[in-house]
Amino acid sequence: MVERIRAWGAELGFDDIRIADVDLRHAEAGLMAWLEKGFHGDMDYMANHGLKRARPAELVPGTVRAIVARMPYLPASMPADWRQRELARLDPDTSTGTGQGDDVPAVISVYARGRDYHKVLRARLQQLATRIANEIGPFGYRVFTDSAPVMEVALASQGGLGWRGKHTLLLDRAAGSLFFLGEILIDVPLPADPPASAHCGQCRRCIDVCPTGAIVAPYQLDARRCISYLTIEYKGAIPEPLRAPMGNRVYGCDDCQLACPWNKFAQRATLPDFDVRNKLDAPDMVTLFGWTEQEFNQRLEGSPIRRIGHERWLRNLAVGLGNALRDAQGPAAQRIRAALQARQADPSPLVREHVEWALAQQRTPAALS
Repeated sequence: MVERIRAWGAELGFDDIRIADVDLRHAEAGLMAWLEKGFHGDMDYMANHGLKRARPAELVPGTVRAIVARMPYLPASMPADWRQRELARLDPDTSTGTGQGDDVPAVISVYARGRDYHKVLRARLQQLATRIANEIGPFGYRVFTDSAPVMEVALASQGGLGWRGKHTLLLDRAAGSLFFLGEILIDVPLPADPPASAHCGQCRRCIDVCPTGAIVAPYQLDARRCISYLTIEYKGAIPEPLRAPMGNRVYGCDDCQLACPWNKFAQRATLPDFDVRNKLDAPDMVTLFGWTEQEFNQRLEGSPIRRIGHERWLRNLAVGLGNALRDAQGPAAQRIRAALQARQADPSPLVREHVEWALAQQRTPAALS
């Protein structure tokens, strides 16, 4: 039965499926310590359910196993040297303009360049559950993908899909970390797969490369300093000390994954859903900042980016433009200033505050020389 489930999963675009025991008592102490330190920031939902996150059988009564699945999202069009290309777009020299003409490169996390993974994975996990029911008859289950109080990485590791890396993401020797996770909690006692062993060794590249020092120790992430948290989850004004380290990362951050040696084995997506849309693999920051709310909603329909809303989108871009303005000269600097000045009277106090900060980043001619 398990082999058939894996075969059906492969047909649906999952590159690996395992069966996990749902006893996560070993993860409870770490979860509570992380919450007590406040590392979850404003993500109150992380604390609302307490230890229920580590107790799937309390979340869905009757649960005895989890079908854990992963789906690669690295766009199929990515070249072999994709990591080097992504690194080259980080914090570029804007003194003479970059990219095409005087474009100011923005960086959007690789996972967010295509369709919203929540919809893709949830629909395909539901198809998998339906196929199982057709085979064995009605059974108790519930489908999840980053949508409920479930410790996804702990479950996936327990089922052997990979191990938790020092950056806290799941890693696999054959697939790196560029994949989404999803689960089906079930009341069927299928034979459980063994947990995965860790293979990070003494490597600490992910820790050393983090722009804001968010990985405070191996396997410990202070989300309050994480660029992904700041640009996606956080609703307020980005703390000023963290703005400059954000560079041109305007939605998410992939630095720890780009630095990880295991991602030379990252698998390409097999579904067209994760193909790049709206040229988000090489966008111009000034152009993105000029989108009206209507354009934002229309262009990003079906994208995970749309979930943060236009106001936070402009907030993030204002920080990126301010960082670019710091060393920009010539036409590039003129484009950045004009874009920011056009938003100085924005209706949102949050946007105005970040725009004023950004305009204040321009150095004097003497400083540039």
